[in-house]
Amino acid sequence: MENTTKIIFPYDQSLVKELPLINKNEVENILNTAQQLFNDQSNWIPAFKRIEILEKAAAIMIERSEELIHLAISEGGKPYQDSKAEILRAIKGVKLAAEHISQIKGEQIPMGLTEASLNRIAFTSKEPIGIVAAVSAFNHPLNLAVHQIAAAVAAGCPVIFKPSSNTPLSGLALADILKEAGLPEGWLQVVLCDNETAELLVTDSRVNFFSFIGSAKVGWSLKSKLAPGTRCALEHGGAAPVIVESDADFSEMIPDLVKGGFYHAGQVCVSVQKVYVNQEICDRFVEQFSDAASKLIVGNPFDEKTDVGSLITPKEVNRVEEWVNEAIADGAKLITGGKRISDTCFEPTILFNPSEDSKVSTSEIFGPVVCIYPFTDRQEAIRKANALDVHFQAAVFTKNVDIALETAQKLNATAVMVNDNTAFRVDWMPFGGRDASGLGMGGISYTINDMTREKLMVFKSKSI
Repeated sequence: MENTTKIIFPYDQSLVKELPLINKNEVENILNTAQQLFNDQSNWIPAFKRIEILEKAAAIMIERSEELIHLAISEGGKPYQDSKAEILRAIKGVKLAAEHISQIKGEQIPMGLTEASLNRIAFTSKEPIGIVAAVSAFNHPLNLAVHQIAAAVAAGCPVIFKPSSNTPLSGLALADILKEAGLPEGWLQVVLCDNETAELLVTDSRVNFFSFIGSAKVGWSLKSKLAPGTRCALEHGGAAPVIVESDADFSEMIPDLVKGGFYHAGQVCVSVQKVYVNQEICDRFVEQFSDAASKLIVGNPFDEKTDVGSLITPKEVNRVEEWVNEAIADGAKLITGGKRISDTCFEPTILFNPSEDSKVSTSEIFGPVVCIYPFTDRQEAIRKANALDVHFQAAVFTKNVDIALETAQKLNATAVMVNDNTAFRVDWMPFGGRDASGLGMGGISYTINDMTREKLMVFKSKSI
């Protein structure tokens, strides 16, 4: 009997579609297809053609943007306005990939600097790295697919893409669009499979680059099993900290942090989670932040008025509820929210001063929960913000340039936002976690560069 995966609308648990899963026997054919394309350089897609394909794909995506928005909502449950923003970002990402192809270049290496290097000229060139195996997450089903697939196409690599089993439809739609735009057969293979089959695929010695977006536990486990020589990039999560000083601008900060904390019901790897607030303004901050959060509309993500939609599965609602209840039992004060609205939705929740040992303090919540901690000593707040082994993006709110610079330098993060929330991102900037939060940097151009490798050519001639 054929195994299948059911794609469920997260909000009301209705069936969207049922799709077949591949079995382990099909992995060999998938890898062979990619390997045969890559091994014969006459198959390689020239740069001008890759630009044409990606530009045409972006044009098709613009025409079908409303269809792509509805598809993303139906499988991922992100509210309409946020899903619309994701699709527009995905289109820009495809354009960025096309634009960066002209920047895939090497450089001349100087010779003649020693007597032994006389009569030589040398330069590097960039080649596609080889077969890319990409495993993606559920929370941005189209945009994450673009970051992995469009980057591989731009680099000239055959790509095998495994979307989240919860949200495969956007990736499949992108594959159809790329095929329509002229991507030759076999250069993109979308694979729906169970975790065992995925592991068999990505750990094969024919895979040259492994791109992973998802949980740290799975990502680091797969990295430990990669074949010798397989390079990788891992993007995991964090527990994004924010330092709020007493001179912060409330009018901009409050809506900014509400968006950063509750966007996509907190299911974002750099979602605002731990806010350390100077004791002098803490009461005012709690009052204004909770007032704004309590006005958020939770509901059907297809409704354009909805601010916060459902979590991806009822199991996640159960987990968030357990974590919140545990924190309250351990002494946290519940400011607002704290309860499930349904099997699939949870109230935007603010906890005050949970213990350092509570799960909400030690682990990524990935739900609509923000924790506030008062401080009197900023250095101590920074120490607490840095205390976990996950470090991704962080933020500081202050009008004082010296404090901003000092805090940004001392926060252990790959990116520190000043007077902006931790979830800020544009797709041409470097983006990724450090330490347990990941390996390597994402961002369209950075990923394309990761998916290439250098070749040095040295010419020896007495005439040089």
